[in-house]
Amino acid sequence: MAAAAVLVGDPGRALMLAQELLEEPKMSNHARGLWGYTGRRPQGGELTIQATGMGGPSAALVVADLAKLGVRRAVRVGTCAGFPGGARSGELVLVSGAISAGGSSAAFGVETGGSALPDPELLEDLRAELGDEARVAEVASLDAMPPAGADGPGAAADMQTVAVLARSGELGLAAAAVLVVSEETGGAGRLEDERLEAATKRAGAAAAAVL
Repeated sequence: MAAAAVLVGDPGRALMLAQELLEEPKMSNHARGLWGYTGRRPQGGELTIQATGMGGPSAALVVADLAKLGVRRAVRVGTCAGFPGGARSGELVLVSGAISAGGSSAAFGVETGGSALPDPELLEDLRAELGDEARVAEVASLDAMPPAGADGPGAAADMQTVAVLARSGELGLAAAAVLVVSEETGGAGRLEDERLEAATKRAGAAAAAVL
């Protein structure tokens, strides 16, 4: 296990990024079906790509396990749904704050309406790496994705970023998040698989570059 990790929800996406970002990646975890891979980056240094499953509670458990195994810096690379008038399909969102929209977020010490913040150094490094390719914005973390046409706080909604940032802060990990807007609320503007894969690879490459 490396001291730096890219966190993704889907195990298949973890495999894709491991093949994209690492030289000779080797599976370092398969507990609970959440695949993790560790290998050397072309630019040097080891990196872990770890799946976190679905939802905040799963992500929080994985972050705690990674902290025990020596991970100290992490970037979540995930997907989100843009709210009306907010983030649009295909955009990258660099999360400046993850707003608790209720549900399990309270278990991570973030009251409803409060925010979990990224590590400021990682945030600035990602901002420099992505430049105009990413929108810097707050996102709302929910236990279930919002229904068609739903609005909410922030530019978009996801299911894990509050958990990743809040639990990382509790455990002394530096963490940040870059999200791909894979659709707009209600499923409008859903990205084609090829565009989603390309955007995920770009976000993953940015994360690997700053970790």
